[in-house]
Amino acid sequence: MLLRSRGVATRPFCARMPDISSYVTCPWGMRGHHLHQRVVFLYYSKRLSLPNLGFWAEFICESALLALLPSSTSRLLALRSATMLLLHRAMVLRLQQACRLKSIHSRLCIQACSTNESFQPQRPSLTFSGDNASTGGWRVMGTLLGLGAVLAYQDHQCRAAQESTHIYTKEEVSSHTSPETGIWVTLGSEVFDVTEFVDLHPGGPSKLMLAAGGPLEPFWALYAVHNQSHVRELLAQYKIGELNPEDKVAPTVETSDPYADDPVRHPALKVNSQCPFNAEPPPELLTENYITPNPIFFTRNHLPVPNVDPDTYRLHVVGAPGGQSLSLSLDDLHKFPKYEITVTLQCAGNRRSEMTQVKEVKGLEWRTGAISTARWGGARLCDVLAQAGHQLCETEAHVCFEGLDSDPTGTAYGASIPLARAMDPEAEVLLAYEMNGQPLPRDHGFPVRVVVPGVVGARHVKWLGRVSVQPEESYSHWQRRDYKGFSPSVDWDTVNFDSAPSIQELPVQSAITEPQDGETVESGEVTIKGYAWSGGGRAVIRVDVSLDGGLTWQVAELDGEEQRPRKAWAWRLWQLQVPVPAGQKELNIVCKAVDDGYNVQPDTVAPIWNLRGVLSNAWHRVHVHVAP
Repeated sequence: MLLRSRGVATRPFCARMPDISSYVTCPWGMRGHHLHQRVVFLYYSKRLSLPNLGFWAEFICESALLALLPSSTSRLLALRSATMLLLHRAMVLRLQQACRLKSIHSRLCIQACSTNESFQPQRPSLTFSGDNASTGGWRVMGTLLGLGAVLAYQDHQCRAAQESTHIYTKEEVSSHTSPETGIWVTLGSEVFDVTEFVDLHPGGPSKLMLAAGGPLEPFWALYAVHNQSHVRELLAQYKIGELNPEDKVAPTVETSDPYADDPVRHPALKVNSQCPFNAEPPPELLTENYITPNPIFFTRNHLPVPNVDPDTYRLHVVGAPGGQSLSLSLDDLHKFPKYEITVTLQCAGNRRSEMTQVKEVKGLEWRTGAISTARWGGARLCDVLAQAGHQLCETEAHVCFEGLDSDPTGTAYGASIPLARAMDPEAEVLLAYEMNGQPLPRDHGFPVRVVVPGVVGARHVKWLGRVSVQPEESYSHWQRRDYKGFSPSVDWDTVNFDSAPSIQELPVQSAITEPQDGETVESGEVTIKGYAWSGGGRAVIRVDVSLDGGLTWQVAELDGEEQRPRKAWAWRLWQLQVPVPAGQKELNIVCKAVDDGYNVQPDTVAPIWNLRGVLSNAWHRVHVHVAP
């Protein structure tokens, strides 16, 4: 649509959909949206009839809004309905009257109404001239654009019906993940090409791109605001066809595959290995919420996921000498006093990929997402051990855990923690059966897992089957021959795993989640976000951020729950809004955290490099470009 005012050059108005966040922030946008739905309802309920067309034309023309749906005007009269075409004619007359009332000379060029099957509406155009063209012209243009709003739903239905004959396979959809190939998504059985909408997505292009080539449902489940009628109507404009019905049938798998029964995972997760499954949430989702939603909580599995029957599940707790061993069902665990704590879990290999850039290491290429936070509920380990007759002793002892996950030889995953920590009520070690108010998901240890606040994730044994107290730490491979740190000088020819203690508490850590490395940020002001955490219950007291590689620093604002002294089990999210220095074309953003023991992250990776790539906590660095 073009606007021609006296002395003003012709310019296009808007060829793309507006930001739908205007529905929330603009009262006119909300009004226009509800108007649109009301007319659709009246039409389908047969209440939009010839006698009241004049009233509705008046009402619509006075209420319709410029900013709602300008792109729909190109198919303004797509519905071949005599009633709707007559309503349109009444609206046009009302618009012409409005132009005369405002002393605006108008020229409306719209194809005459017709109901025959060959009718193809042209794109409406409206030109203005006169003294009031610069003010009233916009109002009248808004009313014309509003006609598109009231017909938008029928337009969508018409186009969807015409294009529903196009059938696509999931493989075809999955190949459209970039602007070059087109960006396709699915909802239910429908396929949509959202290439033109990506830049207009209110949550930012990166959020929508997470679903590129796949289904929207997992992301709409996380962000329920999407599941509204106006969002579905907007999406309907981009429909290009249907999924092949055969793709709806789950593919068969070989029963001999030990991973065949693994659970379905959220598509947003960035997969580091498929078998066993290990994945992390993308940075832009990781710090969206203080509590990480269960579907995108990072997943670290060492073996196939067991499918445990909660009705027959038993946790075996070996009793102390003279005590009684326990065989606890889920109901038995629920009889112990229930405790809830918010705890951050971090894999020892978080940010390993940065060590790989210095020198090759062995391990999964975790980026910044092998860390997440949840609200855990369950029985205290000290209460269960006490019932089995255990108590603190003068000699060193360890509580050993065995999971129900095992390899083909029957070897189960195992780990241990010192008995002193396990028996300390202040350490708040849990036998957890809830995660964020729900039963544990299978990937996260259903039905019971250990949660050891302030300690490396490797000791939080999932699918817990057996607990015992031993004079030495667990003989599990993952306790004795993995998850240990060494000097940069140690290689695989000289390493002696017995010479280093097992990792328990982790060092202070922080990372930047927004913006991401290689992004382009706008000049003016940049918002930097991230997380910070320290092991052992040490509270994060400060996060320093630099835009120039560490030459100058500013202090970020800390968000999230207040941390208890010596019980700071969960991370702090942080952000900093800062002006972009004038003339800068690039920014070298750096962050570093300080905990309440005044431990601070080292500035570079090389001095802390080790052959397993664990304990990677150097300053986190992100290089971004500044838009001209």
